[in-house]
Amino acid sequence: MVMSCKLERSLVSHDEHDVILSSHHPEIYALDLAGLKTLQNRLRQMRDKERSLTRQKQRERRGKAEPRGGSFPGTVEQPQKRKQIFASALKRVNKELQRARHLEARAANVDAARRALEMRRSANFRSYPAAGDTPNPGMISRPSRRRMTRVSGKRIGSVSQATKVAQARRDSRS
Repeated sequence: MVMSCKLERSLVSHDEHDVILSSHHPEIYALDLAGLKTLQNRLRQMRDKERSLTRQKQRERRGKAEPRGGSFPGTVEQPQKRKQIFASALKRVNKELQRARHLEARAANVDAARRALEMRRSANFRSYPAAGDTPNPGMISRPSRRRMTRVSGKRIGSVSQATKVAQARRDSRS
């Protein structure tokens, strides 16, 4: 159930509202990973506390438990709504944590792909050491500057097989 900020403010205390407010739109992006983790733990504690209060009030209403504490709200609705507020704030924080993890994973994949591409490009060029000058005056051989291309055998075989299959199709038509 979505609740407005005004309703949230009316149901929670000032300190709790500050915690919940940091899970809303502009403030949540200012937090780093460690800040999000601490906020997640704090919201979990608050939600669990309200959950236990809600369950206690429900048990009291059904007559399965003795009333305890005089500071509980009179109805079961109040702790239930407060629990929903903390649960929705926790949900926002969890989504932001997941988004941050995906961003980190994507950055790591991009770095790995760049390194792999650089390694592949460097492997295409052979670098033989120069033979040096010889005492025999004659033609000087120059090292080849052509790229060394590697084509796997399965790729060569697949091309010739594709040609065979195409020819068989043409032959079967007539």
